[in-house]
Amino acid sequence: MTKIAKITLLFVVFVDLIGQGLVFPIINSLIMEKNSGFLPQNTPIGQRHVYYGLVIGCFFLSWFLGVVYVSKVSDSIGRKNALLVCLGGALAGYAITIIALYLNSLVLLILGRSITGFTAGNQPIAQAAMIDGSTDAADRDRNMGYIITGVSFGLVGGPIIGAVLSDSALLGSAATLRTPFYGAFVLVMIAIFLVSFYFKDTRTERTPFVFRPRDITDSLIAVRAYPMVLKILPVYALFMIANVTFYVFVDNFLTSAWGYGVIGGSMAMVVIGVALAFSSTFLVKPAQERFSKHSIIRASLVLMVICGIAFAFSPNGVLSYVPVFFFYFFFGVSYPTILGVFSSSVSEADQGWVMGVTTAVFCLAGGVMSLIGGGLMSVDIRLPYYIVVLSALLGLIGMYRSWKGKEIAALLA
Repeated sequence: MTKIAKITLLFVVFVDLIGQGLVFPIINSLIMEKNSGFLPQNTPIGQRHVYYGLVIGCFFLSWFLGVVYVSKVSDSIGRKNALLVCLGGALAGYAITIIALYLNSLVLLILGRSITGFTAGNQPIAQAAMIDGSTDAADRDRNMGYIITGVSFGLVGGPIIGAVLSDSALLGSAATLRTPFYGAFVLVMIAIFLVSFYFKDTRTERTPFVFRPRDITDSLIAVRAYPMVLKILPVYALFMIANVTFYVFVDNFLTSAWGYGVIGGSMAMVVIGVALAFSSTFLVKPAQERFSKHSIIRASLVLMVICGIAFAFSPNGVLSYVPVFFFYFFFGVSYPTILGVFSSSVSEADQGWVMGVTTAVFCLAGGVMSLIGGGLMSVDIRLPYYIVVLSALLGLIGMYRSWKGKEIAALLA
């Protein structure tokens, strides 16, 4: 795979993740801050928490529904065409979101985020494309680290773009909560241009695409035919529940606990992005050379427990960024590591499918936990972080009880 093709894939993932790093802090401010004007000022704080969880939850659940078909389509029509379909959906989703902000319409905001979510399959397609272009297992794991780098830059770039384009001190009257979405719209158009002219499929095999509603569940049910994937998946699911619950409610918690708005929430996203960017870019290969994959994943789950407690009970807002950093510093090494384990557990023909399964689990966890967490936040803002701690602990127990045997030991060496 050429260098420009890899850069194109990284930019696509960057643009994909802008939809979270940029959008989450702004949606948090739109819904949680009474002076934003998006919701009536007399909307109770508990109801605002529920609305926030609903908007984020619909995004993730739509992503879950779409990723199954998008991943399947990428095996059928090629990675390039599938990427263009996803980017087209993102373009439409941002357009509807902009309209929603003009009309102060919660329904249109949910619709726009749902459309963006349904076509937010760029990351697993990019992962599969990177695997297609990898020369060996070490190159594959390194390329998985590059994907996380693109994720990291998206998480850093998104909040920076959001903070700059919504700051009236910099842009005057042009700076509104709508302006960042215009910026994201333009970046999606650039990504479409790059994919169209600079990315070519390295995998030429095609499988016929047949639309079946059952595919939503069948792709997960099919895991039963893959014993190694079936062993890895429960721990991965708990790993992702801890990750996505921590991530989704960072902005919401900082606003509720310490009164932070767009700037405070954006800073949390920047901290996450910086931690991920450094560790996933520079530490994945050295860590895997020195430690077993089992040890890396276990260490990350232990840190999730510690950081979840530290964040929930931080004595002030500034110190709360410390556990955020360390949570994602270790996650940046462990996530590409566990993706590599999944990749090694199946044949070359099933790479698109298994990457789709990992993303589907992530999206399902994000959707369910967003909907549940919104209600929990209305009761006690720490409750989602109790779930983070519990999920990580259960993940550790799952590793101890089920990750046994020569075959899985070989994958985790």
